[in-house]
Amino acid sequence: MKLSVLDLIGVRKGQTTSQALRASRELAEAADRLGYTRYWVAEHHNTESVASTTPAVELMYLGQNTHRIRLGSGGVMLPNHSALAIAEQFALLAAVYGDRIDLGIGRAPGTDQLTSAAIRGQLSGGHYVDSSGRAADPVRDFPQHVEEIQALLSSDGAVFQLPLGRTYRLRPAPDVQHPPQIWLLGSSDYSAELAAQLGLPYVFAHHFSGIGTERALALYRSGFRSQGDTTPRTFVSVNVSVADNEAEAWALAEPHMLAMARLRTGGALEKGRFVGRDVRSALSDDLREMVAPIVESWAIGDPSQVADQLRETAARFDVDEIMVHPVQGARETDPIDSWPARLRGLELLAEQLLR
Repeated sequence: MKLSVLDLIGVRKGQTTSQALRASRELAEAADRLGYTRYWVAEHHNTESVASTTPAVELMYLGQNTHRIRLGSGGVMLPNHSALAIAEQFALLAAVYGDRIDLGIGRAPGTDQLTSAAIRGQLSGGHYVDSSGRAADPVRDFPQHVEEIQALLSSDGAVFQLPLGRTYRLRPAPDVQHPPQIWLLGSSDYSAELAAQLGLPYVFAHHFSGIGTERALALYRSGFRSQGDTTPRTFVSVNVSVADNEAEAWALAEPHMLAMARLRTGGALEKGRFVGRDVRSALSDDLREMVAPIVESWAIGDPSQVADQLRETAARFDVDEIMVHPVQGARETDPIDSWPARLRGLELLAEQLLR
């Protein structure tokens, strides 16, 4: 089985953005050394507990001391951006890191509607229009923008038709010797069907809710339209808390349980609480009960237990790769620019599954 890592670059109490980034860089370097296949970062905005806002910028930093692992976005939220801007960013990453860049693309904004509007320069009420003067909708136009990125990252760039039979060629860089591998991401049927239609690799965000995975993958595989010699490629993401013993793994998972409970009750995602008394003072029995159905899809336990759970997940969804989202919390005594429990978790899983 292949293992990969999804990192939201979480920020815990007392930690700055720069310290969170250093902790993630340590994790990326460990994943590279231990034999993980990919290291992806997500795009979120205006969230106190998440430092990952700009995947391309983060990857340029996180990957500096890596040598073989694929670096990617899980994902770029395309409705927030122009296709050309994203193509330029990931073409530059490929110029630095060669043939190990993944461009994972999602349709959701990754934030609230006001913040999304601010990213697009529309906070004051302005809007973009299409060629017919109609207000442009980046969510509605998502399929077109994905195809634009595909064209832009091809060897010849994208060619656009102008009036009177003229054409205009756009390139995201003087040359793209190693085009990033494009993946569509989703947590519903929509992206599964679009990925199948375009013949692209697809990832279902199983870590997000654990619901609908079988249906989405079935739609993707059954509807796949090959582009040349392409075949369906997919894997799933899983929230993971692994430690040397089961009790420790469950204790380490509690800060993320609290965050998910607050997300579902409309509460603010404050910086992560510490493992132990700090998180237990806020994680009530009612909140535990609320997130219990979600936690059922997580892999929690000692190394042997989690390895078995991941093997079962891979068999259930017929995939040969699992992207783990480490959710272990931190203790107040941990180094401020490191995440020891998550680092130890990557080592434990590698010993079980990558040796």
